[in-house]
Amino acid sequence: MTEENKLRVIRERIDSIDAQIQDLLNARAEAAREVANIKQAAGDDPVFYRPEREAQVLRLVKSRNQGPLGDEEMARLFREIMSACLALEYPLRVAFLGPEGTFTQAAALKHFGHSITTLPVSAISDVFQEVEAGNCQYGVVPVENSTEGVISHTLDMFFNSSLQICGEVTLRIHHNLLSMGPGLESVKRVYSHQQSLAQCRGWLDRHLPHAERIPVGSNAEAAKLAKEDTDSAAIAGETAGEIYQLAVLAHNIEDEQGNTTRFLIIGKQMVPPSGDDKTSLLISTKNEAGGLHKLLEPLAAHGVSMTRIESRPSRRGMWDYVFFIDIDGHREEAKVVRALTALEKAAGMYKILGSYPKAVL
Repeated sequence: MTEENKLRVIRERIDSIDAQIQDLLNARAEAAREVANIKQAAGDDPVFYRPEREAQVLRLVKSRNQGPLGDEEMARLFREIMSACLALEYPLRVAFLGPEGTFTQAAALKHFGHSITTLPVSAISDVFQEVEAGNCQYGVVPVENSTEGVISHTLDMFFNSSLQICGEVTLRIHHNLLSMGPGLESVKRVYSHQQSLAQCRGWLDRHLPHAERIPVGSNAEAAKLAKEDTDSAAIAGETAGEIYQLAVLAHNIEDEQGNTTRFLIIGKQMVPPSGDDKTSLLISTKNEAGGLHKLLEPLAAHGVSMTRIESRPSRRGMWDYVFFIDIDGHREEAKVVRALTALEKAAGMYKILGSYPKAVL
């Protein structure tokens, strides 16, 4: 058999497989419609998006995958399939820190898939407001970066918000230098979010030591400004460069190559257990000796692992602090219930911000 004949046979097999995949995708979409019909018939504000169910499906996809596609790649494909099917049931509207092209938008699309409607807003507080007002079902906000640490404004919003954390997503951050100019020698100003400027400080010191560094509200806003001025450049992701038609003068200029940002999904629903969850808390100590030790002691006593703790000024008085804590497990798990019951008694202020699935993608 000639090479051309061999290729024709394989291509015909691929066409046949594609047809089967297409039929199965439509069968899955029809099943999703049936789920929607059952929920709507039940009435009383049905919940269509189930974070715990999606996490379970994606974990199952990864566990049964045998290649040659990698586990992450296979899960991303299923993420998009679920997104398209959910859009048939109930299209989601998700607020994010804009404008178009920010890493927060990329995080929203990674978590929910591309079949959602995204709403860019100008501040983290606006993300909370859009969800609280019911204009969006969910919002996506950055909470911490592996290089620069916590995003304080996001944590502060939880003081007075009734919203729950419904999920999390992590995103590897790659910064690029974007410009309308011909090269590095023409760059006199660099626009970017203050976090990104800090994450690229070393590179800027070496390659653009004399360029003015101007912090702005987001990297996408920086790209918009750079488009208007050939003497300037922006630090932003490739998506922002494509949207605003900027050339990439330098790729991956972040100082730490493992640079990762964690984002939170906020909404109004309390998420049931998925089997691999975490719980976020906002607590304060009573004004007494050993207060923090007494707060954390119930976690150790009941075998609950604390994965993160951050302190923030409480706004109630000078040198008075609250603590944001992440623990392993769901608020409905027996050992977590026991630990939180004891912790609440020891705390001056106690608020569960949400139990939610650990990031799968």
